Amino acid sequence: MASHELKHLISDAPRVMVADGSKLVRKLIADVLTRELPDVQVVGCSSISEARQALEAGAVDLVTTALSLPDGDGLELARSVREAAGQAYVPVIVVSGDAQQHLVERRFTEFVTDYFDKSLGHEALAEFIRGYVQPQPIVGATVLYIEDSRVVAEATKRMLERQQLNVIHVLTAEEAFGLLTAESLGRAAYKIDLVLTDVTLKGELSGRDVVERIRIDFGYGKRRLPVLVMTGDGNRHNQSELLKAGANDLVQKPIEERLLVTKVLFQLRLARLDGGTRTF
Repeated sequence: MASHELKHLISDAPRVMVADGSKLVRKLIADVLTRELPDVQVVGCSSISEARQALEAGAVDLVTTALSLPDGDGLELARSVREAAGQAYVPVIVVSGDAQQHLVERRFTEFVTDYFDKSLGHEALAEFIRGYVQPQPIVGATVLYIEDSRVVAEATKRMLERQQLNVIHVLTAEEAFGLLTAESLGRAAYKIDLVLTDVTLKGELSGRDVVERIRIDFGYGKRRLPVLVMTGDGNRHNQSELLKAGANDLVQKPIEERLLVTKVLFQLRLARLDGGTRTF
């Protein structure tokens, strides 16, 4: 899906629901939305009951929700969005200080599209929301992509190159470490900005080995070199172990292009944010 197509995932006059018990958070998200989409109608809800009333009043184009609302769980609101009569399938994004813990423990349900941890700060949240409503390419950023299936690799590579990203594709973890070592020694003509790897690879090393070596042997933190892992393994324990090992995020297979692009561009923007982050 091309960048100009992504911009039309949300309609020209979108109706966006923002559910959070914090008036500050609702205002922050609303400010980003109105700045990026001048015609947006932001429906602020402080509770599940208010959100359900808003859903009865009409369909929405995007939903953000806290995990904890005064009258219940944000995951229950996500279910209500999916089950609302006349409601199309739209992004439902959890914005919470507990998002990372829920992610690691694999507690998110199939009703949730994506998640953002408030500990990353206001500026990062603005970038994240912007990535959904008006995604902008990061021209020239380099993605090291590890995938042993040439068919899958070619399709995924096209998705990323449509965002004006440079993609270096290798078949094995061993090849990837060779490139990372060359870069660390100043022998590469490029800087690797993000690593995208399948969890299952040919050879002795897996996607988890990629994550662990980048975090331990190279000593690169999540901001210095984001790592996204593609996995078709639905086992929650295995997914949790990848995140604990240091993966920034997981991309479920089969790959949905909009979600892959959103996650890649967000991690790249997050790595480029200047200074420290402010928490909520």
